[in-house]
Amino acid sequence: MNSDEQLRLIDRFYNDMWNRFDKSVFGDILDPKIHFRGSLGQTKVGFDEFGEYVDYIQAFASDFHNEVLSTITERNRTFARLSYTGTHQGEVFGLAPTGKRFEYSGAAVFTFSNGLISDIWVLGDVYGLTKQLSIDAT
Repeated sequence: MNSDEQLRLIDRFYNDMWNRFDKSVFGDILDPKIHFRGSLGQTKVGFDEFGEYVDYIQAFASDFHNEVLSTITERNRTFARLSYTGTHQGEVFGLAPTGKRFEYSGAAVFTFSNGLISDIWVLGDVYGLTKQLSIDAT
């Protein structure tokens, strides 16, 4: 895969799947044995487990939005610098819903195999997120 093809899959991953919570695109962009490690500390393998994670995020913030700020591609891997926004509507990290808006930064490394995304490793600023959601935060 060339870098343009990789970036098209990443665009679909965020804009079609995450920002719309549309799991119907899994087969078009993800390897059926997708290995995903998310910033919320969960590792998922395969469509079913990853789909459960997507549902978890949607329950946490139904307006969760991902924005790709920049990318770097080398061979079969692409690094993406990200911004996440949403409204805290469901439990996360033991924090009950607050209704607070949040924004935090993150990064992801995508690995591609056979024309699909086969591995995703995400690291987000969960300290910054939990600080925004804490009851005492102003």
